[in-house]
Amino acid sequence: MKELLADASARAIRYLESLDTRPVAPPAAAVAGLRAFDEPLPGKPSAPAETLRLLDEAGSGATMAMAGPRFFGFVIGGTLPVTLAANWLAGAWDQNTGLYRPTPGTAFIEQVALRWLLDVLGLPPGCGGAFVTGATVANLCALAAARHAVLERAGWNVEAHGLFGAPPITVVIGAEAHPTLIKSLGVIGLGRNRVLKVPVDGQGRIRADQLPEISGPAIVCLQAGNVNTGAFDPIGEICAKVRGTGAWVHVDGAFGLWAAAAPALRPLAAGLELADSWATDAHKWLNVPYDSGLAFVRDPHALQAAMAITAEYLPTASEYRNPSDFTPELSRRARGVEVWAALRSLGREGLAEMFERNCAQARRFAAKLSAGGCEILNDVVLNQVLVSFGPPEETKRVIQAVQDDGTCWAGVTVWQGRTAMRISVCCWATTDDDVDRSVVAILRAARK
Repeated sequence: MKELLADASARAIRYLESLDTRPVAPPAAAVAGLRAFDEPLPGKPSAPAETLRLLDEAGSGATMAMAGPRFFGFVIGGTLPVTLAANWLAGAWDQNTGLYRPTPGTAFIEQVALRWLLDVLGLPPGCGGAFVTGATVANLCALAAARHAVLERAGWNVEAHGLFGAPPITVVIGAEAHPTLIKSLGVIGLGRNRVLKVPVDGQGRIRADQLPEISGPAIVCLQAGNVNTGAFDPIGEICAKVRGTGAWVHVDGAFGLWAAAAPALRPLAAGLELADSWATDAHKWLNVPYDSGLAFVRDPHALQAAMAITAEYLPTASEYRNPSDFTPELSRRARGVEVWAALRSLGREGLAEMFERNCAQARRFAAKLSAGGCEILNDVVLNQVLVSFGPPEETKRVIQAVQDDGTCWAGVTVWQGRTAMRISVCCWATTDDDVDRSVVAILRAARK
């Protein structure tokens, strides 16, 4: 075992050290080499070291360098060294972190991490929380808690009786709500198409003056960080507007929620603490390994009512929090360990510096590309930059040329009718030099 794990560590380190010099996108030859995996299932055992060798030699070169400093295609962070190391150690522990009594170590670490998260994000200290796979499931958990709470106030037990015959729930979202939020609404039975969509402004922010009259059970879904522009809905204004109606306010903050941890960015999230639930991804801007999502709910009992599980064989009695009372899964890995490692390693100042530096780098992108003759389509308030190179066909050509070049990788989007390159800056390892090298490559592609 020791030799195998040492070999895996050496191969992983070589891979990480190659990220700064290799093309960001995998070369065609490496992708073609994936056929080495397409073999019949072996009939007999083979040496584990040989399996690891094949995985590295045929697989590593065919990966996108998402962990590197010049991948800007999606809102995907890299992996902080301390969080990768924590991931390896927690993987060796192999703890099924569902209940405190069988796995006190990881369950307790998650409890500490939850307390730190609420503190650094400025959320109410008594919130319940869930360590889940990503923002999709974080939204699902928070919305399930919302469904429980608004129907309980109407005299209906949705966990016992389901939605058949339940009072209808009004769901309000912005016209540019993220599709994972809409998917979550569909999964928990509130429907993808029966929502009320509120118009947005030129940056994708929901217009508070267009909010419909709300009565009866209702859930209002807001956004902290538009996936294209980075813009924030007027959270505080809308929370004040619906106060007294009984409506539950949920904030989808897949990456934008982290702005609350940085003094220079916190004004964007004004009123965030007034909502009832929040969702975010730690594998985005906190730069921990996949998968790692977080749900926070002001009323922990609502989240627990929606998610708790019990059985005769489960040791659920505990003086501490049972993680499975707050997540859809009973069996899951101890993903909160990596979150704890990131928070402890960076501290308040390190978190703020990382988020603020990435936002400054986004502004650097925008300024240099604008000076080079490109059109910036959004107000760069966070870490997102939208760039147009002219007509849709020309913009797509430039994006493809940039991806083929390999210096950096950015993707295409269509935002309010405009085709654009979307640059997302959220990796701990990105430097100003990485931005400048990428700008040179992008302008070179644009001028061909």
